Amino acid sequence: MQRQWCGATGKTDNCVVTVHLGYAAGSFHCLLDGELYLPESWAADRRRRREAGIPEEMVCRAKWQIALDMWAHAVANGVRFEWLSFDENYGCKTDLLFALGDRGQRYVAEVPAIFTGWLVEPQILRKKRHRKFGRPRQFPRLKVKSPSASYVRDLLGHSPILREVPWERFHIEDTRKGPMVWQAKAARLHLKRNGLPTRPHWLIVARNVEHPNEVKYFVSNAPEGTPLEVLLHVAFSRRHVERCFEDEKGQLGLSDFEVRNYRSLRRHLTLTAVSHLFLAKVHQQWRGEKSRPYSLPTAQSLLGPAAIVVADRNGSTSDAGTMRRDNHDNTTAPGTVAPLPCETQAKAIA
Repeated sequence: MQRQWCGATGKTDNCVVTVHLGYAAGSFHCLLDGELYLPESWAADRRRRREAGIPEEMVCRAKWQIALDMWAHAVANGVRFEWLSFDENYGCKTDLLFALGDRGQRYVAEVPAIFTGWLVEPQILRKKRHRKFGRPRQFPRLKVKSPSASYVRDLLGHSPILREVPWERFHIEDTRKGPMVWQAKAARLHLKRNGLPTRPHWLIVARNVEHPNEVKYFVSNAPEGTPLEVLLHVAFSRRHVERCFEDEKGQLGLSDFEVRNYRSLRRHLTLTAVSHLFLAKVHQQWRGEKSRPYSLPTAQSLLGPAAIVVADRNGSTSDAGTMRRDNHDNTTAPGTVAPLPCETQAKAIA
């Protein structure tokens, strides 16, 4: 714990920071893994490490490195991700993008406006020329007077290539405030790796229709011919992770813990994730193909009402309020109580 950016309060605060890996398939989503971010001040303090029970082999790692290790751990355990998506705090780390690309993982990463690249691939000199004097030049290298990589915000405003691409309008999802509609355009972008341009990537620029000044930039290693609509929906699929945090913090106490050592924190993260997975699976089974929301039993009484927030099939959220159990079992004869899904399917869920 130290003073650092806290997502719960939205400011720099004294807090613990953890990195998480989420999974989404259709309307189902959960958090697969979580790991503590160990600040450098803690990593170098052996006394505090010993008192907090931090393992000796644990070192200070950047958050993107923790995320990459969690992804590799999930893949080694048989999890397959068709796409990965993450915000600009991770998208700005080109080492993360290159590591995922080298391992064959497709992604759509949000990047900051100052992310750099080329829309036109600069020329590269590969032939070595003998020099009698001076330090030998490195090859391959960019040709002399080649343009430097530009900010993506400058490419949007000044590049004729991107300006000539027309804006397309896409419906992302329906929310409680109405439909979410964005305009987008895409062009091929060469990233900079070891001073040289990479193979073509996608640069996706999205603009909010209702608030034109709200512009987002995304980079993807998707193959050529991938529809822009697919890239855009993957880019905005991070809402599933935000919903997981909202549910786990508001309903399962993810941010409400009173522990003082590393092992207890790890147990708290694990129990919260397992509880969320169980509830998400039961909710999905109870809901079936029906569009109306179902309630979950409370911790005090499996037959009592519970107020929950659910997502209907179009992705919008609504407050289910308090609902009695007999609302979702109308075929039971009077005077009898049918077994709950969590009772009849406990083995399958386990």
